[in-house]
Parts: sequence; C-alpha cells; structure tokens
Amino acid sequence: MPRFVFITGGVVSSLGKGLASAALGSLLQARGYKIRLRKLDPYLNVDPGTMSPTQHGEVFVTDDGAETDLDLGHYERFTGVDARKSDNVTTGRIYSDVLARERRGDYLGATIQVIPHVTNAIKEFVTSNLDNEDFVLVEIGGTVGDIESLPFLEAIRQIGYEMGHDKTCFLHVTLLPFIEVAGELKTKPTQHSVKELQSVGIQPDILLCRSSENIPEDLKTKISRFCNVRKEAVISAPDASSIYEVPLMYHREGLDMEICRHFDLPLNEPDLSVWHDIMHRMTNPEGTVNVAVVGKYTSLIDSYKSLAEALTHGGLDNNVKVKMNWIDSEVFEGENADFSSLTSADAVLVPGGFGQRGSEGKINAIKFARENNVPFLGICFGMQMAVIEAARNLANHSDAGSTEFGPSENPVVGLMTEWTSGNSQVVRDETSDLGGTMRLGAYDCVLKAGSQVMQLYSTPQISERHRHRYEVNIAWRDELESQGLIFSGLSPDGSLPEIVERSDHPFFIGVQFHPELKSRPFDPHPLFRGFINAALKRSRLV
Repeated sequence: MPRFVFITGGVVSSLGKGLASAALGSLLQARGYKIRLRKLDPYLNVDPGTMSPTQHGEVFVTDDGAETDLDLGHYERFTGVDARKSDNVTTGRIYSDVLARERRGDYLGATIQVIPHVTNAIKEFVTSNLDNEDFVLVEIGGTVGDIESLPFLEAIRQIGYEMGHDKTCFLHVTLLPFIEVAGELKTKPTQHSVKELQSVGIQPDILLCRSSENIPEDLKTKISRFCNVRKEAVISAPDASSIYEVPLMYHREGLDMEICRHFDLPLNEPDLSVWHDIMHRMTNPEGTVNVAVVGKYTSLIDSYKSLAEALTHGGLDNNVKVKMNWIDSEVFEGENADFSSLTSADAVLVPGGFGQRGSEGKINAIKFARENNVPFLGICFGMQMAVIEAARNLANHSDAGSTEFGPSENPVVGLMTEWTSGNSQVVRDETSDLGGTMRLGAYDCVLKAGSQVMQLYSTPQISERHRHRYEVNIAWRDELESQGLIFSGLSPDGSLPEIVERSDHPFFIGVQFHPELKSRPFDPHPLFRGFINAALKRSRLV
C-alpha cells in the first residue's frame, strides 16, 4: 500500500501547489522512492481541452491521449515520470461517470448523493491504477473554502480516516503576505486558511508557507501554536530565482525531512546532484540568445508553459540563457506590419494554435525567417503555416490555405476524418464534438535518412505527442519538395506528414506534434537542443 500525501492550498490561487507537488516528488525520488503524482481539478469541464488557453493556460497532453491540467507538465519535468489519463480528473468527469452509472442502474435504485456516491468515485480515482508506488502525491486544485472543492476535500478526509496517519499526510500551501506599510509578514491569512481546512475535518500535518522572503523563527513559532502544527513542520517557501531552484530550496528548509519523519522513514541525505548541476548552468550561462515566439495567446504566458520551459532546457544544453520575446502574430499583418522585432531575433518560433485569427501574421513571420536565414521552428499549427507559406510564395499558389479557416479552393491543410489509434480506427467529421475529438497522444514517426531531424534525434523512428484536428495533405509532397521543403518525417504508413525541413537553411523545421511536452531540464528535447544551438551560432555571426 503506497503512502498518500494530499496537497491543498489556501488564501489565494497561484501559490504554486503544482510546483510544490512536483518539487516534493523529485525530492522523494532523490531518496530512492518510487512516486506518482495526481491532480484533482474542481471545475465542471470534463477536461481542459475546450477551455481557452488565455483563461486556463496550456493543455498538457499525455502519451495515452489525455488532455490535462498544465500542472501535470510540472510533474513530468521534475520527476521524469510520464503522466497518464488516470492522473488527472475533474468534477465534470467525476459527475459524468457517476451519472452514467446511475443510468445503467449500477446503484440499484439508490438516491444519488454527493456523499457517498461522488466522494466514493473520487476515492476510487485516487487509489486505483497504481503500480507499486511508494508515494502518491495528490494535488487538490482550487482554494480551500471554494464550494467546488468541497467533495474532493471530503473524499481525502475520508481516505485519511480510513487509511490512518501512518499512510496519509496532509500538506497545506498557504500565504504569508508582506505588508509594506507595516514592514512585516502577516500570519493571519494562514491562520484563517488552516481554520477553514479544519472546519471540513482536515488537520494539516505540514504547512508550506509561501512568502516573498524567509520566515523568522518567531513567526514559525506563532504559526505552529495557532495552527496546531509542529514548528519543524512549518516550512518556509520564499520566492525563488528559478522554478528549478525549488527542490533545493525546499530541501534546505526541511520539507522532505518532515515527510520522512511523518511516515517514520530513514532520514538519509538525498542525492540532489542533478539539481545542483542544473542550477549551476542556469546561474553561469556563457551567453544569451533571443528567441521571438510568434503566437496567438501571448497575453497569458502560461498558454505556452511547456514551450517556455523547453526553450530554457535547450539553453541549459547549450550553456546559454534564452531570452523569449512573446509577440502577438497579428502585428505582422496589414500594410504597416513592423518586422523589427524579428530583425533583432536570433531565432523565430511559431507555436500551436487554433482558428484563423493571427494566421496571416504567422505566415508572414515564417516568410521573414526563411528569406533572412533566421533559425525557425514551427510547432503543430506553426508547421501547417510553414507549409502554406511555401505553397503560396514558392510554388505560386496564392490561394493555398486551410479548411480550418473555411471552405478552400486549394487546401494544403484539411480536417482529418480518419486515422489509426492503436489497433482501432478513429473517425471524425465537421459535426463531431470539439472536446476530446482530436488526434491526441503519442504516435510514431519515421524519419528520412540523412535529414537534419535524423541527425538531431539519432534514431530512425520516434514517438511524439499530438494535439490537432487538421493535417497537411500528403498530395502536396512532390510539388513542395521540388521547392526545397522536404517532408522528412512521416507516419509509419506514409500517409501523414509529421515533419518538414529545408536543407538550404541554417535551421528550418516544422513538426506536427508538440516536442515541448517531452522536454526535461535534465534531458532537453533534441529539437530544442538543435534550435537553440542554431540560434547561438546566428548570435555569434550578427
């Protein structure tokens, strides 16, 4: 039976529960334990797949095709443990499952209630589909006191009661704000948050107190007395210079030590050499490269969270700092388009997106990168726009477009209506639901011998994660290859273009998948290694 650590949050959102969970997971790994991380999201959407990225942040996709919360990206990047569909659930999914059971008659005519039916479904999710893990870290989304979170809090309270103190631990992340006019940290928000948690029957075992600075010992004593938590279990969590400093910081403050004490485990020193190495490279870069990210959702950078981290990882591999300039693609549209922000860039990246808005700006940015030999990486929608740019400006098909933007006389990109997933055939059409109907998860790709991507990956076949509804039409291959756009990666059956590149350019690669989802600070993705290396070479030339 694994040990369960439940991570809750109070006072305000965005305190970093996901990051705290991921950092704790990495610390327990460093002590030799096998871990799994899970996220309980209180919103009513079945999954975040149809939510706007500017409202909720990016959708993180797992190998097995789940559209999940971006915190699962933190989990994977910090631990290297691939998340699964069974690691993220929402209120919407829980209620959908409960109501489906009720319609089938599984409850034998019982009146369906939050307790026990909904809470039992949550408990079943938390405790099932495990694989001999030593620890399961379960983050509860939202803030204690939210009405949406109550069923989840009740469920984990019951788990704590049923399994006992030696198998469960409650870690509460809270805020100690610094009041400028008073010149001091205030503990009252933390006290009220713990009181709110106690009101639903949960006594926290450990408090992780977020603040702008370290917490004085006298305040730890005060928090301990008012919140009924051991002083040693009041952990200071000040702001960090980098998210990758957090595991080292939490270890210095004793977080993993308190977890071990709680479960009566050995207090040996963990091996944190990998995190020391990462932080050494982050704080001692040998240069800087400037990357222009031309996107549609730049008003909220969390829309591209994994992308930003993957670029950082590429910088770590090349011992440089990556400075990202987030640019709304619409600035490159119209007669007065200003490309000065691209002139000063060492590389241009066009990420994924949906819909027509900003697409012309992306195409124009890609044309600029191609004509000026600026290293270019196009991801998903970015690859599709690169293919359309070649069809328009090199193959002279001025009407080349995508059916995603409406009926097209000359569609280079079209809606996928049928594809293979595992051993089954998936069929979709224009009337299908938007949620969960894309090509999702890991698919294989065969690389062309002698291509640049073959050199980067050093293997003839790869597996990458997808999230898209439209596909480049393979019928354009011969004509576009005659213009120098090489189809260097295809699905195993040769029907779906996965990668395009140019051999007459320092670095010009477009991929249909999302490589950023598989990048790790201790194992940067090959495409981002190569992309930042090309940007570094350009920075030394200009």
